[in-house]
Amino acid sequence: MTMPPKIKGLYHYSFPCRDGEETRRFYEDILGLPLVACMQADVVPSTGEMKPYAHFFFEMGNGSYIAFFDLGENQMPLASPNTPDWVMHFAVEVDSVDDVLAMRQRLKDHGVETTDIVDHHFIKSIYFFDPNGLRLEVTARVDEPGYLERVAREAQGELSRWSEKKRRMLAAKV
Repeated sequence: MTMPPKIKGLYHYSFPCRDGEETRRFYEDILGLPLVACMQADVVPSTGEMKPYAHFFFEMGNGSYIAFFDLGENQMPLASPNTPDWVMHFAVEVDSVDDVLAMRQRLKDHGVETTDIVDHHFIKSIYFFDPNGLRLEVTARVDEPGYLERVAREAQGELSRWSEKKRRMLAAKV
C-alpha cells in the first residue's frame, strides 16, 4: 500500500452567507482580511447543477483563505439541529494574547459581542459569531516548549480512552 500524498495545509474553508456585501464588511473592514477573489457562475462545476452564486475569498496571513458562497437568496445559513452552537467553529491565529485582546476590543467597537478571553492552557482565545451565524475563534499560542510533542505522543491513547467512555455512555442509554 502506498502512502497518501502529504497535505500541506488548509487552502480554504467555505461557508454559506446571507449577503456577500455584509460578509465582506465583516471580514475585510472589521477583521482585516482582504477580499482577493470573487467569481460568479450559474452552473456548479462539480455537480452540473444550475444554481447562480458568487464565491468569494478572504486571504489570511499564511496564504490560506476563508471563502463564502452567496446563493442569492438572502437566507441565513441554518445551524445543525443536532449540534451545540459552540462545536462548529473556525479558529484563526494571531501572534500574541495582546493581539487577541486588541481584536476583542475592535470587535466590541464594531458592536460584535465576544466572550471574555478563554484560557485553554496551550492557547488563549475569544469567540464570537459572524453575520452568518458562523462561530469564530481568535487565538494565540501560549504552550510551553515540548507541549505539542507530548500531546501528539498521547493522542492515540486519549482517543482510545474517549472511545471506551463513549461506548459506556451509549450502553447506559439503552
